[in-house]
Amino acid sequence: MKGRSLNSEVGRQPRNTTGIPAPRAENQRLTGPVVTLCNAAAERAGRRLWSGLDLTVAAGKFVAVLGPNGVGKSTLIQVILGAFPLVEGKVQVLGEPAGRANERIGYLPQRRSFDPSLRVRGRDIVRLGVDGHRWGFPLPGWWPGSTVRRAAAARVKEVIGLVGADAYADRSIGELSGGEQQRLLIAQALAPAPDLLLLDEPLDSLDLPNQATVAALIARISRAQQVAVMMVAHDVNPILSHLDTVVYLAPGRSKVGPPRQVITGPALTQLFGTPIEVLTASDGRLVVIGQPERSEVHAAQQAGPEP
Repeated sequence: MKGRSLNSEVGRQPRNTTGIPAPRAENQRLTGPVVTLCNAAAERAGRRLWSGLDLTVAAGKFVAVLGPNGVGKSTLIQVILGAFPLVEGKVQVLGEPAGRANERIGYLPQRRSFDPSLRVRGRDIVRLGVDGHRWGFPLPGWWPGSTVRRAAAARVKEVIGLVGADAYADRSIGELSGGEQQRLLIAQALAPAPDLLLLDEPLDSLDLPNQATVAALIARISRAQQVAVMMVAHDVNPILSHLDTVVYLAPGRSKVGPPRQVITGPALTQLFGTPIEVLTASDGRLVVIGQPERSEVHAAQQAGPEP
């Protein structure tokens, strides 16, 4: 196939006769890595964001991308999407160069805000994941036949049920709570039955109960659907019990490994080159003291996007 690398270990996403993507069956699970980065490094405006990043993400694994503001967590997501180039190293996604397999990726950008007066049903927002541009813009001229429309509607209904949003999917998106909106946006990202789900701060601006609920939802879907998940997060605590791997980014550096091996005083002290202490609160939450950004419960809520 001209212009595309062949990888027998990574199967193509199954589709039904209508062309609507279908979730993988148990015997169709991916056997090769979903994401591979080798000695990867990124820069913006001549400033080294991170480097030396070696990462392999398998199907059904949950990975958190952590680090202080401005270190390039969102940039890593853009690299995987093929929207931002590496200055060193290599990246491969679903057996292809980054950007070649984006139709098999579900992507939820940093938190969107909906005008309370917006009269668009949650169900219609979700449907953009099937018959709209995956970044949220409708595809002009998309006039499918009735069979395709029924298949699309069935897929939308399926993912709405998967995220537990049936009760409010037909209400206007602008009148829903932050947690309800986020469930529907996750459903939109799941609508094309992706092999990889990229989530950029999906818990931001949610209260603690909703953070825990949405985190558990994402973890359950990852395991049940064998979808690899990479989530940018400021606060690791709501997702800590669900994680397989942590990617911790620091200025010009990076560290990858199991959460309890990476989020430790010695490991972070070595990563940042300054004394850092990690404490465990009585409720099990991790508290990072001395991180260059500032002393804080690991990644307290902060406003504004980062690179």
